[in-house]
Amino acid sequence: MGQITLKQITKSFGDVQVIPPLDLQIEDGEFVVFVGPSGCGKSTLLRLIAGLEDTSSGEISIDGRDATEVPPAKRGLAMVFQSYALYPHMSVRKNIAFPLRMAGLDKAEQDKKVESAASVLNLTDYLERRPGQLSGGQRQRVAIGRAIVREPAAFLFDEPLSNLDAALRVNMRLEISELHQTLETTMIYVTHDQVEAMTMADKIVVLQAGIIEQVGSPLELYHTPRNRFVAGFIGSPKMNFMMGAFSSEYDATTIGVRPEHISVSPTDGKWKGKVGVSEHLGSDTFLYVDVEGIEDPVTVRSSGEVSFRHGDMIHLTPDPDKIHRFDNQGLRIA
Repeated sequence: MGQITLKQITKSFGDVQVIPPLDLQIEDGEFVVFVGPSGCGKSTLLRLIAGLEDTSSGEISIDGRDATEVPPAKRGLAMVFQSYALYPHMSVRKNIAFPLRMAGLDKAEQDKKVESAASVLNLTDYLERRPGQLSGGQRQRVAIGRAIVREPAAFLFDEPLSNLDAALRVNMRLEISELHQTLETTMIYVTHDQVEAMTMADKIVVLQAGIIEQVGSPLELYHTPRNRFVAGFIGSPKMNFMMGAFSSEYDATTIGVRPEHISVSPTDGKWKGKVGVSEHLGSDTFLYVDVEGIEDPVTVRSSGEVSFRHGDMIHLTPDPDKIHRFDNQGLRIA
């Protein structure tokens, strides 16, 4: 079991409140991602759940039991950090077995659990190596293996892929998602990368300044962001925003349209603009178009076959069914 409930949780450092009163329900077996910009409180919230930070007020319950004052080691949770925190002088086998030795399990039981975890993580052939003989991705898998053998109620990941290069990040993203399907255990994952959030999560919690802006599935947040902040944070490339005459015809203070919901034409369309930078990525082309009356260039995601160049005059037309409207408070207009 791995149901986690936060009730009116707050956290202050001195006179500064970094987490205002917050409620959150995480169901057993869910993959929940905390996402938001740097300083939004996502890692602090994870550390409160882990018990590595004391709550200022409120209650944390794990599987229906109040765990607010329970020490980290007794919460039944396993944390995987950004740094691998492996013992360089120990073999992979001994690194994975370390929490089991500390718990006093006999050698036969240790070996059984270590070999089971190594099999799941494709580390069987590396058990006798030391961390210095492994790649970054393999070392991260060892750190995850050390968490698996504890058979926790939930895994807590604090930006575990930040130290990896781009290719390894993609591979590890897939491996952690596959691991969740295999173990069917609750996972809470912190990242500032909304692509990781969108591709891995069952449920995303978007945070800003310690406040939960929205909770929902990746597609719920993509299609129906509740405010301009969520709309601008979720999606890659980011949503375009327009004000003034562009928004008034839609009875909104601001409208937003995603790059993939704008069509381009050399001859006719709703808005006329000049191509600035064009990025050709093979399957896609990203155009950054200067449109009179819009402060920032409009980002357009188009076919990889598009051949517009710097300085070309083109016409843009947003899909009218995909335009997002926001009021003067930045809230979504239904």
